[in-house]
Amino acid sequence: MMQLLMANFVMLIRLEREDARGGGGRALSPDGEALLSFRTSVPKSEGILQRWRPEDPDPCRWNGVTCNVKSRRVIHLNLSHQKLSGEIPADIGRLDCLEILELNNNNFYGKIPSELGNCTELQALYLQNNYLTGQIPSELGNLTALQYLDISSNALAGSIPPSLGQLNKLITLNLSTNFLVGPIPADGVLVKFAQGSFVGNRGLCGRQINMACKDEVIGGSSSSSASDDNQDARNKNSARLLISASATVGALLLVALMCFWGCFLYKKLGKNDSKGLVMDVGGGASIVMFHGDLPYSSKDIIKKLETLNDEHIIGSGGFGTVYKLAMDDGNVFALKRILKLNDGFDRFFERELEILGSIKHRYLVNLRGYCNSPLSKLLIYDFLPGGSLDEALHGETDSLILRWLSERSELLDWDARLNIILGAAKGLAYLHHDCSPRIIHRDIKSSNILLDANLEARVSDFGLAKLLEDEESHITTIVAGTFGYLAPEYMQSGRATEKTDVYSFGVLVLEILSGKRPTDASFIEKGLNIVGWLNFLASEDRQREMVDHHCEGVQPESLDALLSVAMQCVSSAPEDRPTMHRVVQILESEVMTPCPSDFYDSNSD
Repeated sequence: MMQLLMANFVMLIRLEREDARGGGGRALSPDGEALLSFRTSVPKSEGILQRWRPEDPDPCRWNGVTCNVKSRRVIHLNLSHQKLSGEIPADIGRLDCLEILELNNNNFYGKIPSELGNCTELQALYLQNNYLTGQIPSELGNLTALQYLDISSNALAGSIPPSLGQLNKLITLNLSTNFLVGPIPADGVLVKFAQGSFVGNRGLCGRQINMACKDEVIGGSSSSSASDDNQDARNKNSARLLISASATVGALLLVALMCFWGCFLYKKLGKNDSKGLVMDVGGGASIVMFHGDLPYSSKDIIKKLETLNDEHIIGSGGFGTVYKLAMDDGNVFALKRILKLNDGFDRFFERELEILGSIKHRYLVNLRGYCNSPLSKLLIYDFLPGGSLDEALHGETDSLILRWLSERSELLDWDARLNIILGAAKGLAYLHHDCSPRIIHRDIKSSNILLDANLEARVSDFGLAKLLEDEESHITTIVAGTFGYLAPEYMQSGRATEKTDVYSFGVLVLEILSGKRPTDASFIEKGLNIVGWLNFLASEDRQREMVDHHCEGVQPESLDALLSVAMQCVSSAPEDRPTMHRVVQILESEVMTPCPSDFYDSNSD
């Protein structure tokens, strides 16, 4: 009798476990078990995770989870902006078919699990704006399919693992605003990323940020610590001085010889990204010109394209790498290299580019033509000598114009900022209301506002977000938009409208006014972004305090009117935001009136 009761008891426990795992015997999938482990690790999971039910055997119906239609494996996990708190569990590595992971803008803490290196199908990894600590796991170097990596605005420490240089498909990299130290690896793909990918890490050094590392030979002389050591040696005795000098000269000669042979082999063999560009234009490439905008033969253009290498890179971002293309007659163009995303990339590319090439406007960057190659598309734009607004506001620049103005303390005074804001507004208004077909930009930000020789604004990269949509690889909303500029409803639905552009423009205005990035570290520490900061100051009637203290000539009446229109643009309700035509009207009638200028004449369009 006792044995029978015990057997029934064991059977009851087994049935209860099966019910908990799969609703009456239907087993929860391994991906579902990994997700439940994730849910358990988050102490406060009010909202989206509460709707993950263990009794449901199909996690593909859970909020934030997207599965492959055929295999039913999880390929996209989007839990961004959910106020989640806890450690990211190691079981996340069991989602080995995962292509996109978005855990950004939460309160996750602890280390980045090294088990993420098991997710070898991962194309996009977003962990920015959390409280993650520890080192960047070297196992991330296993993610050879990775194209987008953003782990910025955390508290990560230690050095950047050299294994990240193996991520040859990487398009976007953001390690900024952490506590990383040591030399930035110069091998592999990391060499192509510029200062913006590493800014805010005071302990980093390397060629990417123009910061010499200790004992590194820069420009034919050793670092300060080496110089100090040599000075001490000279103070001791002349013999040591002679030995030290001889060793130094020998080392410099060796370095020079290595550099010579390195450059020789580099040019001969065409390694790394340069080889890729040469292969692009050397394997049956053709040049398409719009309306005679390129007064050169296809042969001359291709010949110039074949000479481009890493030394000609002037920028990189979500849409590709940008090169400086100088022709023999002195004309200079910007070349944007876009890698093909899938096999169907060519189906509508030429038709869409024909449309973009037909759009001409004073406040838009002119697309002259493109090089059509089997591996990538090389878009040829006008070169803007003033660089990007992002460079002017936040960092060092290669623009001689900006450097000259900076030395004269005239860089971005009040009139210049108003001029840029109005120019960007007019360019965006033209895209929304006047060009045919109408275009939603989807990625308005300071790096997509370029400046000419007179510091007038030109909107760039319009139309590329739609052009690069890739439903097959599920990265539509990743390509279209940059965190900090995105409207709340766009982050939730992924559906872009004119009003999402208006929100991004409002953020841009605040960035120009304050000189701070939308996700400045001072905001993140308080759980805010630039819009939250404005709302906080406005609640205490202190909104004027957000103006950049480097900005000279501020006029209070214009400032108040500009803050008012910016607050309308960043309203949380899309219906409360003005159209860009209305924004231009307000700028001209209320903001520019105290300081009239002929550059905003309505007939100039």
